[in-house]
Amino acid sequence: MNWEMLAALGQLAAVFVGIPSLIYLAVQIREQTKERRQSAVNVLTAQWGDLTCALHDSAELSAIFLRGVQSFADLDAVSKLRFSSFFNRFFNHFEAMYFSYLDGILTASAWGKIDRTLSDFIAYPGIRQWWETRKHWHTEEFGHVVEAIIARGDEPKAYSTYNLREIVAPETSS
Repeated sequence: MNWEMLAALGQLAAVFVGIPSLIYLAVQIREQTKERRQSAVNVLTAQWGDLTCALHDSAELSAIFLRGVQSFADLDAVSKLRFSSFFNRFFNHFEAMYFSYLDGILTASAWGKIDRTLSDFIAYPGIRQWWETRKHWHTEEFGHVVEAIIARGDEPKAYSTYNLREIVAPETSS
């Protein structure tokens, strides 16, 4: 056996050892990517849950919410502030989910669910009035998404069975 043959055998051994190592590495990277994606989705879901807790934890905020979706313009100043603060968080969350979708973290079906939810909210005149006053707080890319939803002209139906005309602010103790 000469040196050339030994070198060829060494290279052949390196191939047999290297290929399985590369396959193992690729599998590990793919699994880590799936775990990171699932972790990001879990964080977004938890944040969404925390945000919506504000509505079921506060009858006053719920009443402001239901009056505000009908007409942001008709809310008093304090109610406008509370409504605006809530929807700023809401839309920031939607925006984060939109960019997560663009980055491949959220699947198309997950984004579809979010888009339908966002569409239900944007269909209400009070949300559109609020958006006109706050759209400059969001990225242009997300603004185009919201404007495209508005352009579809969906009818407000998410709260169609709630008899919104009877919503009044609950009395609060001083």
